[in-house]
Amino acid sequence: MAHLCARLGPAALVAILAALLVAGPAPAADGSLRTRLDRALRVPGVDPARTAALAVDLRTGEVVYSRNASLSLLPASNEKVPVAYAALSLLGSAYRFPTDVVGTGSLQGSVWKGSLYLRGFGDPTLEASDLDELAAEVAAWGIRRVTGAVVGDESWFDARRTGPGWKPRFYIHESAPLSALVVSRGWYRGRTSDNPALAAASLFRQALAKRGVRVAKPSRAAALKQTGLALASDESVPLGKIVRYMGRESDNFTAEMLVKQLGALEAGQGTTAAGVKVVRRVLAGAGVPLAGVRLADGSGLSSLNRLTATALVTLLATALTERELTGAFVASLAVAGVDGTLARRMRSRPARGQVIAKTGTTRAASALSGFVRGRYAFAVLQNGRPVSTYWARRAQDRFATVLAAG
Repeated sequence: MAHLCARLGPAALVAILAALLVAGPAPAADGSLRTRLDRALRVPGVDPARTAALAVDLRTGEVVYSRNASLSLLPASNEKVPVAYAALSLLGSAYRFPTDVVGTGSLQGSVWKGSLYLRGFGDPTLEASDLDELAAEVAAWGIRRVTGAVVGDESWFDARRTGPGWKPRFYIHESAPLSALVVSRGWYRGRTSDNPALAAASLFRQALAKRGVRVAKPSRAAALKQTGLALASDESVPLGKIVRYMGRESDNFTAEMLVKQLGALEAGQGTTAAGVKVVRRVLAGAGVPLAGVRLADGSGLSSLNRLTATALVTLLATALTERELTGAFVASLAVAGVDGTLARRMRSRPARGQVIAKTGTTRAASALSGFVRGRYAFAVLQNGRPVSTYWARRAQDRFATVLAAG
């Protein structure tokens, strides 16, 4: 779809949307596209004063609809849109998360006299099968016994397990515990462990035993603070696939891990606070209007987040002009009536298969933003205390369907 807005370029698109903040679109006659879009948003259970919507024709740059486009609102999981953009922009779709095994001590015959450190670097996709491969690499050195322990090192990130502004029930139920070293999202012995690094070390000890490597001491969690020998290394699937899963399934855990990774790699701090500052810096560099924008986490669970329809649509349109990330970015959006969080929505023509968008739902917010037929970029944000999820989605689907029908 990049060719649809290539003639305008990002600077022109940003200028058009920035002008919207001042003037707004001209009045439209009855029966026009604007009138039909306005009618689509009229539903019970959703406050018009706390609803923002914007739609832009990518071929011409024309604003075909605008309502409260600069209103600062809770975005729910539309928070993942800037996270996806920033991660792909800075790291590239081919980036892979590493996980290493480092031995401290020395190899004497078949005995490793020392400990093995399992070092995590933020891979949200690390599974038991990856530990099996790491164990095989360790065994390939001829090691059959370890006199020390398997130590889980999660020091690449901070130790905070949740995001700021989360309700207590979000922990575990909406996101696995955040850690630079987490296997199978912390699932261990039939439950989610609140010490992911220790659980990972214990699982790796079991994997080593299956490969004939006995470890003398119990597993523990600690940071590696001395020089060691790299014994094994694993790499995740490419970032493009990870971002695709995060966006299409609206996965909170992955989004939070990506934000911390951006903080670690770009700011030297594996924290949510550092990561969202990096995301904001990327948005500013892309020309996204940041008035009314507040980023607090990666998933959209935080009550502290705020986005505007203008910021979202500008970001969507700009992403189409950047060839290196366009494909992976667009692939992160669910397809109406086909897959992801839109699999059961807009299952009929003309919207089915023609609307690709990011959904967002909490008790206080509902949102949908994306593209229609490769021609329109749009965003709808609705807030309430609470907002009716049913009617908010009805309005969003009707809005996108009107655009799809042209």
